[in-house]
Parts: sequence; structure tokens; C-alpha cells
Amino acid sequence: MSTALFETHFPGLTLKGRGKVRDIYDLGDALLIVASDRISAFDVIMADPIPDKGKILTQISNFWFAKIGDLVPTHLLETDVRSFPAACRPHADTLRDRSILVTKAKVVPFECVVRGYLSGSGWKEYRERGGVCGIRLPGGLVESDRLAEPIFTPATKAEAGTHDENVSFDRMVRDLGGELSERLRSLSLAVSRRPRDIAEGRGSILAATTFEFGLVGETVTLVDEVLTPDSSRFWPKDAYTPGGPQPSFDKQFLRDYLLSIRWPQKPPPPPLPAEIVAKTRAKYLEAYGRLLGHKAPFA
Repeated sequence: MSTALFETHFPGLTLKGRGKVRDIYDLGDALLIVASDRISAFDVIMADPIPDKGKILTQISNFWFAKIGDLVPTHLLETDVRSFPAACRPHADTLRDRSILVTKAKVVPFECVVRGYLSGSGWKEYRERGGVCGIRLPGGLVESDRLAEPIFTPATKAEAGTHDENVSFDRMVRDLGGELSERLRSLSLAVSRRPRDIAEGRGSILAATTFEFGLVGETVTLVDEVLTPDSSRFWPKDAYTPGGPQPSFDKQFLRDYLLSIRWPQKPPPPPLPAEIVAKTRAKYLEAYGRLLGHKAPFA
């Protein structure tokens, strides 16, 4: 197991900001996005990173960018560190496998969520209101049921320390206007179809996924990560049984552990036992193997 990367510090490069997982550097006409091995749960970044997590997320995302690049413009410019600008070369060993070069975009302030199955916050809202984000659904559905057709359920992008909030499409229209909102909805539903079919062909169910879009000039462009275990909910097809939660290839294992120790879900984070770190890493590696069809070279 390689040494985990919690945070980057690159002399000669301008740090633009740090997210929960990614460090972003401004290269002038482009951005350098570096996926660390940080992991968050309940909107709190854990003090213990998960080795290789950033590499796993980056390589899964790059795989999907290649699969859907003909369906929608993307922000991806370069994935090979050997082709990065000269200022990046002193940091090539750290950047390799976990970084991408992207074009700058004005990010749309909504998460574009496509749900094919009833789970997570969607299941909670259905139980309370009989629908999700203003979309009425048939009565009698159970947790993890497959929906007749995937639905588009936008969410506001959370400020630091707060949760995303599911909202209606009408709310999105009020904030963004009808034309852009319709474009985002149609793109999200269209782009999700091919990954859903590819995943099913490899024994996985794409239960839900979140896309982020930005504007490059007037062009609606897919940005951030795509179809990773952090931005999507993948389930093993051979274990699927509606009526309750499903096993998944993501940090749900970590969330379950944190719930079991009754951590109050606010800073400071608890220390993670080595066994929990190793098992969480294994979940991400399993996702890589299932989705890409081969073992990760850095496993």
C-alpha cells in the first residue's frame, strides 16, 4: 500500500483553493486539479486519508470522460503529466495518476442528480412526501426500488459544513432560467444512459449519479469528477434485492462505522482504525476493478 497524500504543496504553482478532496491550482489559462486521498463523511474531512483514493477517483473519472466525451463537451484538457505545463514537471511524481488539466468554466450552482432507483435522500423524501424534488411517484414503492424511468432531481450546492438540499426543477428554473435548466436536465438524463448500460454489462447497477456543469463561454460543459464512487451510487447487480439498503462501492462502509461509534457528526473527526482505512480502500479498489474491468496498477 502506498503512502497516502493528505494535502499538496507545490512551490511555483498558485493554489486556488482546496475542496473536501481536491486541491486546485491556477495555471493562468487552465486549472490543475489534484485529487488527494482525503475522505469526508457527514461533511467533515477525516484526519486519516485513504491511500490511493485520489488515484482511484481520477482514473475512474477519466475512464468515463472518454466514454461520454462524444455526448457532451467536457472540461478535460489533459490527463498525462508528461504533457502538463513545464511548471508542473518538478511535481510529476506526486501528480501522476491523480491529476488532470482542465479548462476554466463558470460553474452552475446546482448539482444535477439523475436517480434510477429510490435510495438515499430520495427514499427519505419519498416516505415523507410521496415523491422526490416535486416529482410524484407511484405509491407502494420500497427502498432501492427501480424507477420506471430515471428522474432528474436537482440540488443546491452546499456551503462548507452544510448539506446539499434537494430542490424542485421549478426552483432551478427560477434561479437559472428555463432555457439553461431544460438544457441541464436533458443533458443529464441523456449522458447517464450510456454509463448505466456499461455498468450493468459489467455487473454493477448505477443507482444514482451527480453531474456538475459549467459554462465555457456560452457552451454548457461537464466539469468536476464524473461517475466515481464519490459522485455516484453503484451497487453489485448480483446482490440487488429491493426492500432495504444495498451493498455499495463507496464510503458508505465508513459512514456505517462512524454511526456505530456514535460520533456526533461534527469536528473534530475521530481517528480511524487501520482496519477501517484498509477496508474503505478495498471498497474503492473494488469499484475500480468492476467499472474499468481490470485491477488498478497501483493496488
